[in-house]
Amino acid sequence: MNILRRLFRIGKAEAHAAIDGLEDPIKMTEQGIREMKEQLEKSVHAMAQVKALAIRRKNEKNSLLNKAEEYQNKAVLLIQKGAKEEISIEESDRLAKEALKLKEQATQDANIADAESSKLENDVEKMQVNINSLKTSIAKWEGELKTLRARVQVSQATQDINKKMTQIDADSTISMLEKMKDKVLQQEAIADAYGEIANASKSIDDEINSVVDTTENKADDALKKLKEQLNIN
Repeated sequence: MNILRRLFRIGKAEAHAAIDGLEDPIKMTEQGIREMKEQLEKSVHAMAQVKALAIRRKNEKNSLLNKAEEYQNKAVLLIQKGAKEEISIEESDRLAKEALKLKEQATQDANIADAESSKLENDVEKMQVNINSLKTSIAKWEGELKTLRARVQVSQATQDINKKMTQIDADSTISMLEKMKDKVLQQEAIADAYGEIANASKSIDDEINSVVDTTENKADDALKKLKEQLNIN
């Protein structure tokens, strides 16, 4: 069956598309679902036709049974007319006999219509089972399609990341980082050098004054504390 072959191809595409790239699993699944929906539409149409025929044959059966009953009633009336001498016995018997023949034929036709109607109704039930199964398959594969789309997105994203990772030169990156580290160390060394140069540029007077000013300040503080202890202003 074409649908089953298509479903097999869908499964095959899903399993091997990432390896050989020959088939797109998303497109294959979408195509398979479209074909199943087309088949579903045809099946529903065919079932409707069979069901209509079953209804028609059932109506014909009922009509034939009614006709058989009418012929039975007519045969009774004909016999009664013959008995009442409204018509001759020979005529009433002849006509009654023909009416009974028509009744028998109508009964046989009704039985045939009933058998055909029953068979058609049975066919409708089988077709309905197949249609329900097809609907279930369509719903299942529509769910699978959502999963496939998500999986394809993940696989593509993973592939892109892995591809970019393979394009990164680890050796050159480490070399660049080492150079940046050396550059920072060099800048720190230069800053220290400038500091030492600044200290070395002080004159001997600056150095002396720095020491003297510090000593004088300490002496002033000590004198002040001593006067406070002696209560001398």
